[in-house]
Amino acid sequence: MKNLKIKATGLLTLAIALTACSQNTTPAPNASAPIGGIDVGTAGIHNAWIVELEGDPTALNAQSVRTQHAQFKQQLAQSGLRVQTTHEYNTLFNGFAIKASDTEVRRLSRLPGVLNVYPDVRVDLPKDTVGEVPSEPEMFSAVTMTGADIAQNEYGLTGKGVKVAIMDTGIDIDHPAFAGRIIKQHDFVGDDFNGTTKTQRVEDEIADDCAGHGTHVAGIVGGNDPATGFKGVAPGVFFGSYRVFGCAGSTSSSIMIEAMERAYKDGMQVLNMSIGASFQWPDYPTGKVASRLVKQGMVVTVSAGNSGDKGQFASGAPSLGENVIAVANVANLKATVNAFKLQDGSSVYYDGKTGSPADVPVAGTVEVVAVTPTQGCKTANGTNPFAAGSLTGKVALISRGTCTFYEKALNAQQAGASAVIIYNNRAGYIGGMALTGTTPIDIPVIGIQQADGQKIAAMPQPVMMTWTNETSLVPNVGGGGTAASSSLGSSPDLELKPDVAAPGNNIYSTYPLSKTAGGYAVLSGTSMAAPHVAGAAALLLEANPKIASKDMRALFQNTANLRYFYTAAGQPTTALDYVQKQGAGMIDIVSAYNATVSATPSKLSLGESEGMTTKSKVVVLRNNGLRDATYSVTHNAALTLAGTTLAPTPNMGAATVNVNGHPLTSTQGIDITVPAGGQLDLNIEITADASIPDLAQYGGYIVLKSQRVNSIVIPYSGFQGDYQKLVVLKDAMINGQTLPFPLLFKDGDVADENTTYTLQNGDEPSVGVHFAHQSRRLMVTVVNASGQQVANLQTSEYWGRNADDNWTSNDSDVWDTFTWDGTLDDGQKAPDGTYRVKVRVLKALGDAENPAHYEEDFSPAFNIKRN
Repeated sequence: MKNLKIKATGLLTLAIALTACSQNTTPAPNASAPIGGIDVGTAGIHNAWIVELEGDPTALNAQSVRTQHAQFKQQLAQSGLRVQTTHEYNTLFNGFAIKASDTEVRRLSRLPGVLNVYPDVRVDLPKDTVGEVPSEPEMFSAVTMTGADIAQNEYGLTGKGVKVAIMDTGIDIDHPAFAGRIIKQHDFVGDDFNGTTKTQRVEDEIADDCAGHGTHVAGIVGGNDPATGFKGVAPGVFFGSYRVFGCAGSTSSSIMIEAMERAYKDGMQVLNMSIGASFQWPDYPTGKVASRLVKQGMVVTVSAGNSGDKGQFASGAPSLGENVIAVANVANLKATVNAFKLQDGSSVYYDGKTGSPADVPVAGTVEVVAVTPTQGCKTANGTNPFAAGSLTGKVALISRGTCTFYEKALNAQQAGASAVIIYNNRAGYIGGMALTGTTPIDIPVIGIQQADGQKIAAMPQPVMMTWTNETSLVPNVGGGGTAASSSLGSSPDLELKPDVAAPGNNIYSTYPLSKTAGGYAVLSGTSMAAPHVAGAAALLLEANPKIASKDMRALFQNTANLRYFYTAAGQPTTALDYVQKQGAGMIDIVSAYNATVSATPSKLSLGESEGMTTKSKVVVLRNNGLRDATYSVTHNAALTLAGTTLAPTPNMGAATVNVNGHPLTSTQGIDITVPAGGQLDLNIEITADASIPDLAQYGGYIVLKSQRVNSIVIPYSGFQGDYQKLVVLKDAMINGQTLPFPLLFKDGDVADENTTYTLQNGDEPSVGVHFAHQSRRLMVTVVNASGQQVANLQTSEYWGRNADDNWTSNDSDVWDTFTWDGTLDDGQKAPDGTYRVKVRVLKALGDAENPAHYEEDFSPAFNIKRN
């Protein structure tokens, strides 16, 4: 039968989500206490799927695709399946968006010509936080960090005439920064759409923005407001605006694919998607379509994601696509902060952009109370540490740490606090707080530096504070380094991701006039980094329209500037940051513009070292210039990603590198000359040294420096040891209690072995499985008491991993759920009896013929009794 892709929980998250603090993993004293309130349902859109037919439509003629689609529709009609087709894809993706039940989808997957069936996954848009706009011109943008200012002022480049698509929340059509330059647009959803089945899509040819994110992204790419002097990276571009979000809520993979196909048909040259699905594979539908866009000639830039606190292998689709440019986030050199005053007249500066769900006051005096019980976290028995009403009308001052920002804010809110101030537990500002959960936070939440928080906590009570509208421009702690929130690679097939980095933290750009006075705001994330690269691509396309889309990524990688590792206190070190975090480094538009020598391939993905510790690669240097190019070639090792997937640690272990038979170090190398109009091969040998810990990701750079032409960096990445040793099926925690997975669920709680289900009124066995790593293939079956398979619940290729290993709320992503409705493989109803769910996975990059590359586990036994 065909492989069916069904994902039952919210594995996929929008790339612009803000960073959360780490969870408390201390086991609770009573591990057998009932949990209750667990939502075991799907986070995908109910009964919504994407069907992929065999064949790449970009490689087939239109008539072949039409014939194939007609045959599929005929088969559906003849099969009697209750399936509703909602959209047909025939340009970049070969298939359909449909609505059908789980049972119908399992039958549909067996139809001839069906390659895969994927869940139409919901992709959330978090609530953006609008920061105070700066008064100093230095924060108008981060264009100076990439050299965009030089490209504009010295080379006269503006991206004039280049068509850039923004797939996002739309663009404010009334904003003066875009006047007369939005030449194509389409609203796929309407204002009221929020991604759930309760709201209907209302399409429109005007893609106005009522959320803000898309306008901010577009401003970075190419805003141009003569009245304020604001300019984005490429202020002369034309825009295509493709709105896939309503004013709030989420969108879906199927809508994203529609928008990508529309942008292609509209003739866009560059597409920016500050959106993504973390912990995925390149073969997820949005990744496939993005890859095909590049193959068809479009430059595609995608945010790498903000899952830096979720460990390694956190990259997602569509950023994992082939030749797609996945962009990491570099902290801006400066930051704008707001201020409140204490009773002694001193100002305390806070970062109001970190995630506050409510507007921060600009006037008023209130008491601030330093609270210490469990740092604002739940007590050991799960209760609120604050007495009811104890914080009424007061501002709660709480230290960061132990539990999530959301938990702290919720506890204070429920105790009556009018606002929450969280002070950092390390140097610098917090930079990002995730404050979404089942119960909304509707009070202001801001972050201050550690020293300021400690000062306030030590002052004699009562302490009074006064809100003000004062702002200041300050050096950004960690500025110039890769942001802590930026996602770590590599991809699950060990391809090096991300590709490059760009400024993304504390970025000043356009914002809807309807949402903020003046039409500007400061936002942070890889969402803000990707459009810097999209704008840079537009500048280079203006300068040289013949640059192939697949070569744009190589050009940026060849000419990037390396980033150094920053400590938790925000201080730079002399060690290069992880290759799996910064890619080739921060883009350098000036160097890319002037480059005459290229290196192909532009990155080296070495895979696992098991069985072959030394990997050989050939990089071809091509000189398109009129004079010879002489280089000094050295090797600079980057930090190694050791530790575990969810708790990585830096390590100094490094690979050794030989080029053309000569060993390289950071200080010793070889000199080479690439003749004008000619080429030269670099024969590279990279050995995973024994100093690298087992199961760690290592990497570094082969650096070519020249006094006369562009320097070149070639990043490489590898995995030490046997990749298949990474365990996929693991136990996980619920509220700090370690439980043996797979778990049974019943009525929103963990169920005991031999629990009975009636298969009536939704009383069906649901099994939660924790996936600690991505899998090449997933097989979920039901077996009877004799161990014989009676039902195939699911067979799926390319399964993602979970983001967390400790469930604290229904927003946690700890397991995927598989529910059985009692239907057997032959379509009959299962007889009463005892059953178990069997989970079997083929590990990432595993050999399907090698039994050691599989894992399997079973759920607790359960009973079916209908009467």
